[in-house]
Amino acid sequence: MKRTPTPGSDPAEILAGAAFDRRDFLRRSAATLAAGALSLTRPARAQAEKPPVIDTNVYLGPCPFRRLPLETLLEAPDSLTRFTTALSTQSVACWAGSFEALLQRDYDGINDRLAALVGTDKAHARYFHLFGAVNPKIAGWRETLRRIQQVHRMRGIRLHPNFHGYTLADPDFVALLDAASQQGLIVQIAMRMEDARTQHPALSVADVDVKPLLEWLPQMPTLRVQLLNATRSAADALLVSRLSELGVCFDTAMVEGMAGIARLVEAVPEIKLCHGSYAPFFYPESAALKLVESTPELDSRTLAAISSHHAENLLTVG
Repeated sequence: MKRTPTPGSDPAEILAGAAFDRRDFLRRSAATLAAGALSLTRPARAQAEKPPVIDTNVYLGPCPFRRLPLETLLEAPDSLTRFTTALSTQSVACWAGSFEALLQRDYDGINDRLAALVGTDKAHARYFHLFGAVNPKIAGWRETLRRIQQVHRMRGIRLHPNFHGYTLADPDFVALLDAASQQGLIVQIAMRMEDARTQHPALSVADVDVKPLLEWLPQMPTLRVQLLNATRSAADALLVSRLSELGVCFDTAMVEGMAGIARLVEAVPEIKLCHGSYAPFFYPESAALKLVESTPELDSRTLAAISSHHAENLLTVG
């Protein structure tokens, strides 16, 4: 018995129809599949309970290594607005330093421009917590530190020892830690800025050796320290565990592997891990996805701590 086709069900008729939009069909299909996959990887509880996110690892200004898709220039305020819009879809606040601090030596000028970039715009001022640049090997660093706190009212300092030519065993670095502790500033130390495999041959910079912190931190109990780009996998667990016992915080920007955050927390249960995207060098969506894929393995308290609570504690302690 020959079946009579339902009107409009013939594939040839559909393909020929003016109302059929193939691109729209593919787009909707892809969106449906993506939503289904996401729902399978996250339990209903996790989807309903999405804590606010504070991004503790963001940079402003031109990257010295390459042109970045999300890069914002210090002299272009409109670019900051667009950058802020992109970031705010993933976080409620960002801690930002300047890319200029890596290769330039006028740290007062760098901090002046960073502060001026955010300026008096209330939305930007609420969203960005700025971290100043200072180098303890440059004469006048104490005055730079004073301006960071008293003039610009920044929340802390972001250090790049491997780019500035000193180690964490240097007495000048220890003096900077002591001064920052006395002034109530958070100290962020960027352990690496780029994987060694992708660095330019003329600008090959080794990772910061953070082991000297094990000696200095017990002598400064009120100091608040966060290591950026320091944790890549659970293989770092031993050193991370020892530093965590001393109150050091870390960020998630360079955590690698499927459910990497969950595996790191499992290896070092006491770790104080904060959300960090390292935008615009990395896409902020990538950092958000790390939280999503680890959510089934994390309880709600741990997820909230990583998303914002550890960062809030850094801001309020001291």
